[in-house]
Amino acid sequence: MNTLPSLFISHGSPMTALHPGRVGERLAETAASLPRPKAIVIATAHWLARQPSVGGAAQPETVYDFYGFPRELYELRYPAPGAPEVTTQVAHLLGQAGLTAAIDPHHGLDHGAWVPLRLLYPHADIPVVPLSIQPHLGPAHHYAVGRALAPLREQGVLVIGSGSITHNLHDLRAGFSESNEAPYVRPFIGWFEQKIQAGDVDALLDYRRQAPFAERAHPTDEHLLPLYVALGAAGEHFDGRRIDAGIDLGFLAMDCYRFDGATAAVTAQ
Repeated sequence: MNTLPSLFISHGSPMTALHPGRVGERLAETAASLPRPKAIVIATAHWLARQPSVGGAAQPETVYDFYGFPRELYELRYPAPGAPEVTTQVAHLLGQAGLTAAIDPHHGLDHGAWVPLRLLYPHADIPVVPLSIQPHLGPAHHYAVGRALAPLREQGVLVIGSGSITHNLHDLRAGFSESNEAPYVRPFIGWFEQKIQAGDVDALLDYRRQAPFAERAHPTDEHLLPLYVALGAAGEHFDGRRIDAGIDLGFLAMDCYRFDGATAAVTAQ
């Protein structure tokens, strides 16, 4: 069984499903470079719960958790099956780590899950288990969630965190564009890349105090918290590689990260 990396994906607007652009190219390349997963566990910024919750549906529905978009978007489906046995294992691993988890037998795939998964695995033939985040808890909690799930990687399960490396939708009205980038974006994403390459987990967990323009890049944490799930799932010793997918609208950075743990790095040689 091949050991898989973990991934963090900036999923962008729901319109990415219709106009994949650069992030679509990068995700297709990433999927082509990986062994085929037996299942996917995806922590999404659009499922918020007070405790870790794991989707247990045998056939998760495609959820349209947005409004005001073109009709074509609501006609898309991502009919991937669920994986109830993986759901049970996720809940067990979290429980072993002292993180009591609930199983939701009906939860579907919101756009934080199905939009990027359509770009990674368009045939929707790999079972998917969604995982909630806890917006009232911080990076350290989500890092612990990821660490608890690290053994899944050695069983051929791909652990993904889906959010956004920058996410301040107030800037939709600020007049930024491809030719007029928000001045905080590149310093913020540059800091993250530097700390990830250095393996400085302590600094990453303290990004609110240490990263430049942290509050401007993330007025609230929820779209960055999935990154910490992916980071934790890579294990203590990891190699983090930034996948540059551009900056949409001048302020929404689309960076993704691939985290290879020590075992995965050896396997890939």
